[in-house]
Amino acid sequence: MEIALIADDKKKELMVEFCIAYCGILSKHRLCATGKTAKYIAEATGLKTESLLAGSLGGMEQVASRVCYDEIDLLLYFRDTAPKSLEDTHNIELLRVCDLYNIPVATNIATAEVLVMALDRGDLDWREYMRAKAKKS
Repeated sequence: MEIALIADDKKKELMVEFCIAYCGILSKHRLCATGKTAKYIAEATGLKTESLLAGSLGGMEQVASRVCYDEIDLLLYFRDTAPKSLEDTHNIELLRVCDLYNIPVATNIATAEVLVMALDRGDLDWREYMRAKAKKS
């Protein structure tokens, strides 16, 4: 499965710690992440992580586009809860397309743990089943 990782500046360390803790599970999947987040994850864990643009330079839009093209199966987005007008617009749009295309999203570590454990158990395999079914149609 394709997992997108985004962490706002104040949450990058938390994302790295999360990826270290769940490296065994994450290593079984394809990862992409925005700019510095990808760099930090790859350096700290050795996980192969495709680097997208920085979030503020279009990385969030790249993730949203991939969601629309059925290229993302799970989004882990650790975000800063302090309001920022411009970035809030991008956040809302990204979360909206995830809702539209039924992409599981975690915006905090507690939900991320639940989703990653579900991923490991195979609870999210329905996405691949639906993708295969759509190709047959």
